[in-house]
Amino acid sequence: MQLMQLSEVTRADGTWVGLSLDVQDRKQPGLCVFSAGPRLLLSQMSRPVLLADVGERLQGVDFWRTDEYRSFAPPLRADVGRALAGNSQRWAHRFARYLVDSPDGPLHEGRWLLSCESPFRGWQHTGTSHAEYWSSMLVEGHPDGYIDWFAHNVSWEVLPLRPMPGADDSRVKAYRKQVREGTLPPVLLWWMSGLDCHLILDGHARLAAAIAESVEPPLLQLHRTVPRDDLAARVHDAVRLYENELARFARLRAVHGPTVPDGAATAGPQLVRLLHDLNTVEQPTWAWPLPGGEAQWRRIAREVTAGWNRDVSEAG
Repeated sequence: MQLMQLSEVTRADGTWVGLSLDVQDRKQPGLCVFSAGPRLLLSQMSRPVLLADVGERLQGVDFWRTDEYRSFAPPLRADVGRALAGNSQRWAHRFARYLVDSPDGPLHEGRWLLSCESPFRGWQHTGTSHAEYWSSMLVEGHPDGYIDWFAHNVSWEVLPLRPMPGADDSRVKAYRKQVREGTLPPVLLWWMSGLDCHLILDGHARLAAAIAESVEPPLLQLHRTVPRDDLAARVHDAVRLYENELARFARLRAVHGPTVPDGAATAGPQLVRLLHDLNTVEQPTWAWPLPGGEAQWRRIAREVTAGWNRDVSEAG
């Protein structure tokens, strides 16, 4: 039986940031990243979903996307959207349940954060419409394409795990109505460090609807955080740093008198930030060694690209 402990993550002022998921007894996820040298395979319940080949100069990644990805979340009805409209916290709890109940999602043993905060909002330039901005952040290409780390340095892109539907798609039309009503459910993103971009786990049609209506899409972002095995040691280190800083100021006060501050005004906020980061900062995505190594990766690549003009197994 899989166990998961949930806890709310807030800022010092009480602002809700996200939901911490402490997952136990799931050694390997159904949506799993495998590695073979510079090559990656994203597999869902043994079905190849995405093959990737990191370039030798580390400027980007060639990828090949299959049509095998299936969302672990059930279709979200309009009445649910209306009931939870604008409430990221309640949506996070709902998606957390989908994640833990599904055998084909990305969760495995460790600590995760499901957050409403996203760096994407801070990167949009003034004067750029939401439609233009979010269209530019989407990685194009199907079945193959390229994630350009050079052009998007530290500006993580968004990689759909299946082709994005058009504005006239029936699901997109339905969601466009929800966009106008302000009841659109959030798009669920997963940050994958090996690709240095975000994958869309659920909400391809919802993101397409937000782009079509040129509004900022509601988001939930999933990523790993500091493992529980390291948490106690890192908390201890943060507290020790705080105590050492106060002791340093105390020595200065002993020499120079009470005009020297006691250090709490600087050491206190620093401690708060360090402790907050332990629950929020991204940790690298786990990858499992691919049985058979690069030879097996190439065999899978040949199978999934059979009949297409370009073979990702020849990339790099």
